[in-house]
Amino acid sequence: ADCVQTFFLRVRKTILAVCCPPLGLETLKITDFQLHASTVKRYGLGAHRGRLNIQAGVNENDFYDGAWCAGRNDPYQWIEVDARRLTKFTGIITQGRNSLWLSDWVTSYKVMVSNDSHAWITVKNGSGDMIFEGNSEKEIPVLNELPVPIVARYIRINPRSWYEEGSICMRLEILGCPLPDPNNYYHRRNEMTTTDDLDFKHHNYKEMRQLMKVVNEMCPNITRIYNIGKSHQGLKLYAVEISDNPGEHEVGEPEFRYIAGAHGNEVLGRELMLLLMQFMCQEYLAGNPRITHLIEDTRIHLLPSVNPDGYEMAYEVGSELGGWSLGRWTQDGIDINNNFPDLNTMLWEAEDRKRFQRKVPNHHIPIPEWYLSENATVAVETRAVIAWMEKNPFVLGGNLQGGELVVAYPYDMVRSTWKTQEHTPTPDDHVFRWLAYSYASTHRLMTDARRRVCHTEDFQKEDGTVNGASWHTVAGSINDFSYLHTNCFELSIYVGCDKYPHESELPEEWENNRESLIVFMEQVHRGIKGLVRDLSGKGIPNAIISVEGVNHDIRTASDGDYWRLLNPGDYVVTAKAEGYTSSTKNCAVGYDMGATQCDFTISKTNLARIKEIMEKFGKQPISLSIRRRRQRARQRRQRR
Repeated sequence: ADCVQTFFLRVRKTILAVCCPPLGLETLKITDFQLHASTVKRYGLGAHRGRLNIQAGVNENDFYDGAWCAGRNDPYQWIEVDARRLTKFTGIITQGRNSLWLSDWVTSYKVMVSNDSHAWITVKNGSGDMIFEGNSEKEIPVLNELPVPIVARYIRINPRSWYEEGSICMRLEILGCPLPDPNNYYHRRNEMTTTDDLDFKHHNYKEMRQLMKVVNEMCPNITRIYNIGKSHQGLKLYAVEISDNPGEHEVGEPEFRYIAGAHGNEVLGRELMLLLMQFMCQEYLAGNPRITHLIEDTRIHLLPSVNPDGYEMAYEVGSELGGWSLGRWTQDGIDINNNFPDLNTMLWEAEDRKRFQRKVPNHHIPIPEWYLSENATVAVETRAVIAWMEKNPFVLGGNLQGGELVVAYPYDMVRSTWKTQEHTPTPDDHVFRWLAYSYASTHRLMTDARRRVCHTEDFQKEDGTVNGASWHTVAGSINDFSYLHTNCFELSIYVGCDKYPHESELPEEWENNRESLIVFMEQVHRGIKGLVRDLSGKGIPNAIISVEGVNHDIRTASDGDYWRLLNPGDYVVTAKAEGYTSSTKNCAVGYDMGATQCDFTISKTNLARIKEIMEKFGKQPISLSIRRRRQRARQRRQRR
């Protein structure tokens, strides 16, 4: 009986510990003012840097280092968290210092609690102080549950031993349930609720598929589930289409895409996609005019999990214990986000050697042959995404990532080969800046100048946006590939400091991002759109649309329709196609939402007409240049 009672007591303790979420050191809910320490090595290693998974700057020893580090190595050091109200503390998660060069972590520690920060009680194990086992390396998080939950306002971690070749350095998260206190102003100010009735939880692969099915059954007339391929482990890459006519491209209707989960451990984007499809279905059924208009005028594709294999790895250990990278890569160790062909180098080399420029266009640059070979290091997931991008005439897209709070726009690769950071704008830089700002400015936190930086970068100088290459260079990014190989303008949207927020954070994260997700989709209707047809009214596919002054063209889709994202202004636009005379007209873009209709009717050239007539009667036309070469050859033979 005693054994059974002990067993159930342990189970109860475990449940109590697991049920309490993180206080929010990683998510920045806990402010810098709530963190204190006995001593610090320097400001950049202060208590405010002792947050789980915080990353050091490129240059260590600056303001943004990778942990709290004590000023001395002795057993009297501590780091303290002020919860600002009574809280039921249930556990502690610790890491060592994030550093490329140094090895610092705490191997054991005591825990103390207080209600006034003066009188402290040490957590006991029987009659003695309890010693918790810490870390054995610097990155893998270690969870220790308290033997029984303890109610207090303050909690201190007191390192007792540390890696013998290192120093006292820690990153941590505290698990605890704040007790209700309606009179506490701080509590009321930081409460976040949502009125949306959505499924706020983390969904594994099976649950994700089931949720998609539920949405499809609720809204069968506007949704369709399909898959674009399979992962390395054979999991299908499911997408949901939301449109008033799902399953087919409608002439004149732009196509939009969101993708998430290219890094499997960045799960907030995945859950936002699942929440978005639920929300749009519900709002459509409720007759929300804004959502109805968006669905009727746009073909929307949501791909929540590009790397389901990586996600399952992260999901297995949970939201706090995966560290910074577990599940980031595919099963065969590839970073999907940087696994696309490098077309930038091909274009820039051609521009530098002007005589080759005609061989390499400024748009729809073909994929190199080496990349298509079976021996190329290309993930099956990447190949599936490329095929999907080539199949649908996407106009605008966003790939949701995590670990930061910023919108990054191309180019992502620096043009100067010797630099790792350099502002590298596309010819459509002004459009990309607007698209990035449309998301960042409507997010609840991205453009808030008072918010703390997630790790090391302060993106407020550009209002929560950044040119990818000026941040860190990446060859073969999805954004650059999308821009240079297809018509689609793609941006990377980093939706939160915490890559894998606790389930309890999802309602607040949804509120942070909901308006931005919708506003960004609406931007697909900015600029010009139209049809390029021949004299009989038939649409011409692959016609080139050029805008004077912008060295980047796009092409018409299979029905001759096109969409060209542009900021407000007056533009000189030319449509041309092989075998047709070109046509130029002025097209004005206004400030109101809705693309300007700008149609073209082009006629075949005389040579094209002659070719048609002669082919019809079984003859081949002889071009003037060929005729001249033949005539010269005859003259040379006659001289001999």
